[in-house]
Amino acid sequence: MGEVLPMPTVGDVFQDVRGDDRTMRVSYHQDRGVMVVSLWAGPVCRGSFRLAADDIGRLAALLSDIESPTGTPEDATVVAETTAVTAPTPDQTGDVSMSIRPIPRVA
Repeated sequence: MGEVLPMPTVGDVFQDVRGDDRTMRVSYHQDRGVMVVSLWAGPVCRGSFRLAADDIGRLAALLSDIESPTGTPEDATVVAETTAVTAPTPDQTGDVSMSIRPIPRVA
């Protein structure tokens, strides 16, 4: 894992609905021109994704089109009427186990 730095001034931490001290951290690093999304289990970073600053607007547009409990965007109503897609619950996400291969030892 790379160097762990404190959160920059532009960022936030979100709690996972499954609990167990899982969080998602989102931070913007202007000096590098990237937004970093990282997944944490307590104090351990389990994975990260670096999104180029040029793609942040596209991600923001996608997130703003998603129906929220506080209101429904106009386009979301049309999508809901024309498709029968339901989002999986956290319990339906499936098996995410990884096969671990033994590391050869050199004498």
